[in-house]
Amino acid sequence: MANSLRGEVLNLYKNLLYLGREYPKGADYFRSRLKAAFLKNKDEKDPEKIKQLLARGEFVIKELEALYFLRKYRALKQRYYSDD
Repeated sequence: MANSLRGEVLNLYKNLLYLGREYPKGADYFRSRLKAAFLKNKDEKDPEKIKQLLARGEFVIKELEALYFLRKYRALKQRYYSDD
């Protein structure tokens, strides 16, 4: 069953790699941390544990999206509104 989750893991990795391009500390920093996190769990065979790790990865995606939206919002607010 672990092989059936392989596609989901690869999709998660690709999505995170794509989102990491705009990371505030830089894409190289994000890529190295992402690779280390995935390599740490590469030998995991338990399907339930893999599903938990996938859920954690989806949570990280949501947090990154929130970070990027907040950054955009702050930039727009700074452009159009004064600090009065």
